[in-house]
Amino acid sequence: MTDRESSERIAGGLAGKIAGKAKEAAASLTGNEDLAREGRLQQAQADAEAQAKRAAAQAKQGDAEASLQADEAETERERRRLQNEVAAQEREEQIEADRREADASAKAQAQREQAAAQSERETRESGASTAEQRAEQERLAAAERAIRLEQRARRAESRAQDIESGGDRE
Repeated sequence: MTDRESSERIAGGLAGKIAGKAKEAAASLTGNEDLAREGRLQQAQADAEAQAKRAAAQAKQGDAEASLQADEAETERERRRLQNEVAAQEREEQIEADRREADASAKAQAQREQAAAQSERETRESGASTAEQRAEQERLAAAERAIRLEQRARRAESRAQDIESGGDRE
């Protein structure tokens, strides 16, 4: 295995960076420009890999944040939808409660009106009965007066006949 093949295998990460520095240091001692260039390339590759890993981590974090924001937005939409659903349900319940209250009020009003009509009918019937009783009493009183007058008239006629008959005797 040549130096070049082994250097290609350990090119990445911290080990690649250390190996690159070692090659660069050895090349400066030996004056081997190819080895120095290889060491610089290996360090640059290790730096590029580290930077790529950082960029990938940042991208992954950005994706996670974007996913989190999307989840939060979806959660907010669902919360609003549920709030609207609850509000609609509460409105329906209020409408039903108002309808029941209106029905109960109308029923109570109808019962009051029916009771008032019944009371008025009873009052009229009672008044009519009282008027009938009064009329009957007046008729009876008139009949009694008529009988008394009739009796007086008979007595007066009888006296008149007695007076006339007594005058015939004289």
